[in-house]
Amino acid sequence: MSNIYYKEGYKYQLAETYSIETYLRPYVESGNKFVSIDTHGVLTIKEGYAWDGASGPAIDTNTFMRGSLVHDALYQLIGLGVLPPNQKQYADLMLKDIILEDGMNPLRAWWVHKAVKHFGVIYQNQPNNYLSAP
Repeated sequence: MSNIYYKEGYKYQLAETYSIETYLRPYVESGNKFVSIDTHGVLTIKEGYAWDGASGPAIDTNTFMRGSLVHDALYQLIGLGVLPPNQKQYADLMLKDIILEDGMNPLRAWWVHKAVKHFGVIYQNQPNNYLSAP
């Protein structure tokens, strides 16, 4: 018998590849099989990418989904060393811009931004611990 290896904590899986322009300009295109950023700042999140939606006590709503996807992907690129840690602030601001664009109440968007600004580093630095079964 052989084991399987998996991770916990994901609620959603992207059904189609999604790309968005950013102001980030890495020197080389880099990432992994699910998320990458090119030298022009285009963030590409591929079909099958898994993320957890809104973190902490926040509620998943339609106005939060795209922002949480992009935010999680940017944090993952920071965690992989593709983007420098000081780009956390940009990722947090991009989240705020996207959720406002998608129609979130400005007061809620302000609270979301404050939360990720202060607590986002906890999620950004989580280890990639694998579980196994049986």
